[in-house]
Amino acid sequence: MKFIIKIAVITISDKGSKGERVDKSGEVIKKMVKMIEGKVVEYEIIPDEREIIAKELKMIADSNKVDLILTTGGTGFAERDVTPEATFDIIEKEVPGIPEKIRADTMEITEMSALSRAKAGIRNKTLIVNLPGSPKAVSECLESVIDILPHGIDILRGNVTEHKKN
Repeated sequence: MKFIIKIAVITISDKGSKGERVDKSGEVIKKMVKMIEGKVVEYEIIPDEREIIAKELKMIADSNKVDLILTTGGTGFAERDVTPEATFDIIEKEVPGIPEKIRADTMEITEMSALSRAKAGIRNKTLIVNLPGSPKAVSECLESVIDILPHGIDILRGNVTEHKKN
């Protein structure tokens, strides 16, 4: 059964939040989620501030308006890259397999993906996935997991309660 996945896209960028940079990565996400019947119902550009990121993620997840939050930006080594920490501050369950799969798949494209600190986790019934900041990396990383996200969301919604044995 097909269902619409309600999605929030949160771009984390100091320059983007000030209107000094066009958000190309957020646009990539918006286009790609159509492949899984995703509908972007919330879109924000916020600065690289841990407290602001955590507050925004918490507010959106607690509103029960979206199934999936995809962040872009702030997952690297730079001093202001704090998206994984902010995500970890508010999730109730970590989902390490998503960033592990992303890193494993994208290592075949560039060994630099090993430097990603991205996280994924669950708050309430919302899945949160951190993606990198560049449009190319966002595309490659989201492509790695986009086909498995609907099943995870179906489980969170309570539509799948047990798995068939092979």
